Amino acid sequence: MEPVSLQDFVCALDPASLPRVLRVCSGVYFQGSVYEISGNECSLSTGDLIKVTCVRLQKVVCENPGTGQTMELAPNFQGNFSPLTGPRSYGTLEELVSAATQSSKQLPICFMSTHRITTKARVVPQEQPLKLEAVEMHLGTCCACCVLGTGAQQVLLHLPLSQKGPFWELQPGPPRTLLQVLQDPALRDTILTCPALPWRSLTLMPQYELEAIMHLRRTIVKIPSTLEVDVEDITASSQHIHFMQPLLLSEALARGGPFPLPTEILEVPEGPPIFLSPWLSSLQKGQRLCIYGLASPPWRFLASTKGRKVPRHFMISGAYQGKLRRRPREFPTAYDLLGALQPGQPLRVVATKDCEGDGFENPGFMSLAMGDRLEVLGSGQALGVQERDIDVLVCQRLSDQPGEGEEYEEAEDQEQILLPLHLSGGFVEELGDGRRYSLQDLIAQFSLPCEVKVVAKDASHPADPLPSFLGLRLEEKIMEPFLVVSLDSNPEMCFEVPPRWLDLTVVEAEGQPSQPAGPLPVVPVEELTEAFYYHLRKSPAFEGQAPPPRPPKSKGLSGQKKQVSKAKGVKSSEAFQLQKSSLLPKPKRKTFPKVTKDSCNLYSEIPGHKKGLRLTKPITQDTDDERDYEEILEQFPKTL
Repeated sequence: MEPVSLQDFVCALDPASLPRVLRVCSGVYFQGSVYEISGNECSLSTGDLIKVTCVRLQKVVCENPGTGQTMELAPNFQGNFSPLTGPRSYGTLEELVSAATQSSKQLPICFMSTHRITTKARVVPQEQPLKLEAVEMHLGTCCACCVLGTGAQQVLLHLPLSQKGPFWELQPGPPRTLLQVLQDPALRDTILTCPALPWRSLTLMPQYELEAIMHLRRTIVKIPSTLEVDVEDITASSQHIHFMQPLLLSEALARGGPFPLPTEILEVPEGPPIFLSPWLSSLQKGQRLCIYGLASPPWRFLASTKGRKVPRHFMISGAYQGKLRRRPREFPTAYDLLGALQPGQPLRVVATKDCEGDGFENPGFMSLAMGDRLEVLGSGQALGVQERDIDVLVCQRLSDQPGEGEEYEEAEDQEQILLPLHLSGGFVEELGDGRRYSLQDLIAQFSLPCEVKVVAKDASHPADPLPSFLGLRLEEKIMEPFLVVSLDSNPEMCFEVPPRWLDLTVVEAEGQPSQPAGPLPVVPVEELTEAFYYHLRKSPAFEGQAPPPRPPKSKGLSGQKKQVSKAKGVKSSEAFQLQKSSLLPKPKRKTFPKVTKDSCNLYSEIPGHKKGLRLTKPITQDTDDERDYEEILEQFPKTL
C-alpha cells in the first residue's frame, strides 16, 4: 500500500477490518514539549508503529463551497442529504433539459426547485425531489413530464419548460442520512444539499478519533484523524510484531486476571520503602515476577510492639496462624476507658496513681488512690464549672481483692463515682483471661485496640518475629486488596504486594509460569518502616477517631495570679511607705511588742487519711493574710 494521509486512510477504512497496523511514513512534531492536547496525541515520529483498534466519529464540518463558510454537525444530525451533480443551478426547466442534452445524459434525470411550484393538479414543496422522464406536448404547450414521489404514491405532473427555478440537478436515488453519506465511498467529496441547512450546496468533511496501541505505551493512545501525517498499512506483513503494553499492578488487580500472570518489571515507583523485607530489594527493572491473584483474606492488622524504647511496627495478614494471649490494657485518661467499653463486656480497671478531685473546678467529683478498683458503667453528664453540663464517666467502686487488708462495707461496694472525661490519671485493665486465641477469634470477640502477647508462632513462617516481643498492640484493621506475587527465579518465595502503595509498572512476559506444589507459602507478617507507618496513621481510616475532650480552662489559677499580683502591689506600696518613714525622725520605744506564749504553736493536728472518705470538698481559707502583713509593716518602724 502506498502512503496516504491519515485522514484519507480513515475515511476509506472499513470498521469491520479492524484492527489495522500502520507505520508512520512522515512524522509530525507539535512545537514545544507538549505531546498531548486535550488527551489526544499530537506528535508522531517517522517509523512509529500504530495498531488501530477503534475509530469514532467526533464531528462533521460542513462547508459552503461558494463562500467558504463552515459549520459543525453532530454525529447524530437528523437531516437528509441528496447529492448534486454539479455546483451550478438552472433558471428554467428548458436550461436544465438543454444542459442534460449537451452532456449526453439520458432521461430520466432528477432535480429539485428551491422555490415552491404551483400547478392546477398539485403544489410541489420547495426542495422536493422530482424525476423528469420525458419532454412532450401537453395541451398545446411543450412540457416536462415529471413524477413526484416514490412507490404507490407517485403523482404525474406536466410542467412547462418555461417554468422558472432555480433548479438543481440531483443524482438518482433516495435521500440519505449523514452516516450513509459518510460510509458511501462514491459520495466522498461530492456536493450535497440538505433541506435542514441554510445552504443549497455544501460539502462534508468528517473528523474521526482513532484509538490505538503503541509500543511501550501503557494507556490507549487517542489520535485525531486530522493530524498531518502519512501512514502505510502493513497489517499483512506485521503478524510477528508484538506490541508491548505496560501494565500497572492496580490495573491488573482491577481487570481481575487471568491469573497466574507472568510479568517483567519495567519501572519501580520512586519514594521511600514501605516494608523492611528482603524481597523488596529484588523488585528492580528487568526482574520477572509471577502474579497469582488476589490475596485472601483481604484485611490486615496494624500492630506495634510494647515495652521498647523504639517501637517496631508490623502489618499482620488475616491468615496469620500464630496463637495470642490477651494482655492488660493501659488507659491514660478516663476518655480512653469510655472508648474501650463495649456492650455486654464488663470492663474493670485498677488505678495506677493517685488522682485528686479538683474541688474548685469540678465540685462533687471523686478522687482516686493508687490501687482503687473500678468497674466502668458508661457515660453521663454532671454539673461542672459555671453550672454547665460536662461529660463524665460513671464508674462503680469495687471492694479490695481478698487478702489485701480491711474490707469495704456493703454500702461502699455499691458506691458510684463520676470522673471527668478529661481526667488525666492512670488505669490498667483487670484481666483474668489466660486463654490462647487465634487472630480471627480474638478480633471477633474483642474490639481494637487490643493488647496481646504472641505465645506460639505461625508454623508456616519459621522466621516469625512476633513471639520475641513482650507485647503487641493491635491498633487497626485495614481493608486493602493485596496481590500474591513470587519471583520467577524463586517460586517458593511468595509475598503480598499492595498495589495502592507499591504500584509497579510491568509488562506481560511470554512463557508459562511455574506453579508451586501445594498452597502458596506467603509471608503473613511484614515489618513497616516508620515513615510508612505514620503515613498509614494519617490515612482516612484513622481520621474518624475523635480526639479526647479538652479540659476546661482553670479559673482558679487565673484568680490566684490576680491575687498574687494584688499582693505584690500592696507590698510594694508598703515598702515605699516604709522607706519614706525611715527618713523622718522616729521616737524611741522602751519595750518591744508583747508576744503571746502560744504563738509558737502555729500547727494544728491534721486528722489521718481515712480510706473510705473519697469526696473532696472546697476548703475555704481566710484570705486576710495580707492584712496581717500590713499590720506588721505598720508596727515595724515603731519598734526601731
